Amino acid sequence: MPSSGQPVLHSVHGQTQGATWRVIAALVLREMATSYGRSPGGYLWAVLEPTVGIAALVILFSIGFRAPPLGDDFALFYASGFLPFVMFQAVSTKVSQAINQSKPLLGYPRVTLLDTILARFLLAVLTQTVVTVIILAVIMVAFDPAQRLDLAILIPCYGVAAALGFGVGCLNCMLITRYVIWQSIWSVLMRPMVLVSGVIFLHDMVPQPYRDWLEWNPLVHITGLSRKATYAFYSADYAGYLYPLGFALFTAVLGMLILQAFRRDLLEL
Repeated sequence: MPSSGQPVLHSVHGQTQGATWRVIAALVLREMATSYGRSPGGYLWAVLEPTVGIAALVILFSIGFRAPPLGDDFALFYASGFLPFVMFQAVSTKVSQAINQSKPLLGYPRVTLLDTILARFLLAVLTQTVVTVIILAVIMVAFDPAQRLDLAILIPCYGVAAALGFGVGCLNCMLITRYVIWQSIWSVLMRPMVLVSGVIFLHDMVPQPYRDWLEWNPLVHITGLSRKATYAFYSADYAGYLYPLGFALFTAVLGMLILQAFRRDLLEL
């Protein structure tokens, strides 16, 4: 015979979960207003920024080359590498600022550090998903390339990119909060990542032994999978989900453990 306390416990647990998701939803709306709602072009710039980046690559390389390394459309080739990279970068940047941007809110008992991290993560993923869909749709309609996107590969690819951004962002959240200089250092370190992540060039074009060295970079696997989803004839044998996903899980767990261990000290900085 079940005890009379069980329904009460289930009810309390359900109410707690509901309250947590309401807090996260409220934080997402707040982040939307602060990140994109302060200026009329806020949301528009979220689409224009990667579009300008892709357009610059297309103009630059179409002058010097007759065709991209894959297919015959420069816009699709660079979008297939640039957009998953932007997903990773946007998510990691948002998550890394969870404490710095939400310190006043963390004083409320119902708002936890995990709530602020999840809210910023969800907003970044939703924003970049919309941006990606818009840009790819425009390219497919405007240029009508022969290739057709394999969503069974493409969707998990962007999911892994978001997970990797979450993990790296959690680690950087502690470092940026504790050491102000780390934000500048990380910004410098990220600049060559476009080159060493297979965004601009095809990984197969890199000579050995540098090609094998680059495969330690999880972003190389993500861009490879994105191009495999874009070009049916491209095998991308070097790319897989397991390594970047494992890297994302490791950094996420390590980052969350460090944040929980030093939470009080970080909030007092």
